[in-house]
Amino acid sequence: MRYVGFAVLALVVIVIGWALMSVNAIPRDEESAQAAWAQVLNQYQRRADLVPNLVETVKGAAKFEQDTLTAVTEARAKVGTVQLSPADLSNPEKMNEFESSQGALTSALSRLMVVVEKYPELKATENFANLQAQLEGTENRIAVARMDFINAVRIYNTDLKTFPGVIWHSILYGDRAPMQQLQVEPAKLDVPKVDFGTSGN
Repeated sequence: MRYVGFAVLALVVIVIGWALMSVNAIPRDEESAQAAWAQVLNQYQRRADLVPNLVETVKGAAKFEQDTLTAVTEARAKVGTVQLSPADLSNPEKMNEFESSQGALTSALSRLMVVVEKYPELKATENFANLQAQLEGTENRIAVARMDFINAVRIYNTDLKTFPGVIWHSILYGDRAPMQQLQVEPAKLDVPKVDFGTSGN
């Protein structure tokens, strides 16, 4: 009988220990997802900061189609007006608006790089080559940051819907809503393809 009592006591201790460890999973994983989102924003801001120098360099070195430069400038301006706070990560409308503005800038930059192909003298300048390398590196960092955010949101949303998180959600964290995943069309997620090899033009 004594062994049964010890077994029950040990089981109770294990359950309490497990409960204490799992009770913090939701806020911990929420913080991780918000930190991952901050990194996404950081990389998007890095890209936005490159745009004015890129536009000025292109404008100063070639007779460009004004529509292309205008599209890049306007897309960059719109990106600056669409803000998304951590509290908005569970709002599908705000997330879609944010992603739409970022996708428009990605598309405008892609068109700009296609036009640049007509100007080998521009591609040969050191300043433009440096900006192109920074843009390409930033697009790669954006892709990595987005993947990290997607994974962090998956973990957090899973916490809210599965045992034991679903219990803690109903008892302690009822104000937490699932976060929205990034929903941009695959074409908008592509890194702009920039070929700075020898042009036949």
